[in-house]
Amino acid sequence: MSEDALLEPIENYLASLRQQIADLDRNELTTFVGLLRDAREGGRQIFIMGNGGSAATASHFVCDFNKGLSFGRDGKYKIICLNDNVPTLMAYANDVGYDAVFVEQLKNFLRAGDLVIGISGSGNSANVVKAVEYANAKGAVTLALAGYDGGALKRAARHCVHVNIADMQIVEDIHMILDHMAMRVLG
Repeated sequence: MSEDALLEPIENYLASLRQQIADLDRNELTTFVGLLRDAREGGRQIFIMGNGGSAATASHFVCDFNKGLSFGRDGKYKIICLNDNVPTLMAYANDVGYDAVFVEQLKNFLRAGDLVIGISGSGNSANVVKAVEYANAKGAVTLALAGYDGGALKRAARHCVHVNIADMQIVEDIHMILDHMAMRVLG
């Protein structure tokens, strides 16, 4: 494949990414950043989770907020990634079921008013949806980062940033951009 043949799909991808950034609902973005700010100011915990690439994004959020937005500051984030403890995940998956890996951890730690963030590119990760539904029932604030049509996660969460495209890579790119955008705004 020639260099010129590579350029067209590169340009198409970048154009799609630019369009999705332009199409993001600004009210959803301000709510998203406001919820993160409010959790820190209120001393509340934040729980975040996802599967696959969304799990990596959730882990990245934790690093950026616990270190990048907390180190050397009086007001610190208390953010925990529910997909980072592999032995706990495997124990619940084996003994209870994969749909329970996040909700069972929330049962140990969640308090009313805490912020629970579920990330799902498709919006249909059953274990994330189940955890968000539990969090709602316990008086937590829930936020979805979802793609495609938003799926069950968009319907379950009280708040959502929806990336309305059926392209997993673009959705995951935008979710990572949300992390870095929030860091910039809240820093």
